[in-house]
Amino acid sequence: MKAGATELGHGGKSAISRGVGNKGISVLDFIFRILAFIGTLGSAIAMATTNETLPFFTRFLQFRAEYDDLPTFTLFVVANAIVAGYLLLSLPFSIFHIVRSSAKKTRIVLMFFDMVMLGLLTAGASAAAAIVYLAHKGNSRVNWLAICQQYNSFCERTSGSLIGSFAGIVLLALLLMLSGFALARRP
Repeated sequence: MKAGATELGHGGKSAISRGVGNKGISVLDFIFRILAFIGTLGSAIAMATTNETLPFFTRFLQFRAEYDDLPTFTLFVVANAIVAGYLLLSLPFSIFHIVRSSAKKTRIVLMFFDMVMLGLLTAGASAAAAIVYLAHKGNSRVNWLAICQQYNSFCERTSGSLIGSFAGIVLLALLLMLSGFALARRP
């Protein structure tokens, strides 16, 4: 009788602590999703509104740099917008996990889509980072000149928009680890 009571008490305590731990993970998941949403949306807006015009000899002849001049920047904006939309739509599921921390199937579905969005965001941010690097440094072997000496504001905004996107990548990776940890804690 005494051994049975000890086992029952131990199992009950473990289940309670496991539920509290998963609730904490779910709250952290919700916070990370909000932060990733802010970062990716901010990156998309910053890049989409980036442009600069330089006069050349007269006001009538001008050079203009816009984000959509380069397809990789367009990919960057679209990828960040898609991921921001996904993160916004996933917030109710994250709230559901706070309320019912034992939900397993919805966490697996979110984990799958988190992986897809992580891949999309990484592709867009990496491609844009390569172009931003070329804009800053150029490539003398193929005679690509660094344009950031002329288009300073354009380059600053494109570089700044990469920060939010890479922060979103880190947060999505942390979300995947949190989801995996929460699923591994299930009995």
